[in-house]
Amino acid sequence: MKKTTQNGRNSAGYVALYGMLIALAFIFSYVESLIPIPVPIPGVKLGLANLVNVVGLYTVGTAGTICVGLVRILLVGFTFGNVSSMMYAMAGGALSLAVMILVKKWDWFGKIGVSILGGVFHNIGQLSVAAVITSTAGVFSYLPWLLVAGVVTGCVIGLLGGLIVERIASVVKRL
Repeated sequence: MKKTTQNGRNSAGYVALYGMLIALAFIFSYVESLIPIPVPIPGVKLGLANLVNVVGLYTVGTAGTICVGLVRILLVGFTFGNVSSMMYAMAGGALSLAVMILVKKWDWFGKIGVSILGGVFHNIGQLSVAAVITSTAGVFSYLPWLLVAGVVTGCVIGLLGGLIVERIASVVKRL
């Protein structure tokens, strides 16, 4: 007999889905750290883990995506980083995800727009932490470059996320 959640869904299927999303986000974070970005601006990344956030928001919902993001940040921080890297990741991830949740909820943008805003606000969150830690607003001089990077990478991640959501939505609905 399969166990179900309160809304009648397969709880084992959801546990497996969350496990898969956490594993993918963890792997994407690791792979991203191996890819050199040939730009002289600190903090520019591809945002591969954001792909899991985009897919999660449109498949498992807000609460599940928040849990997956939090677990990913902690796992990556404890495995490959330190407390400082976790602070930056948490600030960027929390602000990014909050904005993505709001604009998705209010249906202001499609998946690409949601992803772009996620990339942009992730950079803003991390720069804000850097400004507090260094006690200088000078770090915001990187903001224009990071905004451009956030838009470009957010667009690509949003496009890929949209394609993935289309392909797996019917499977997730059956859980």
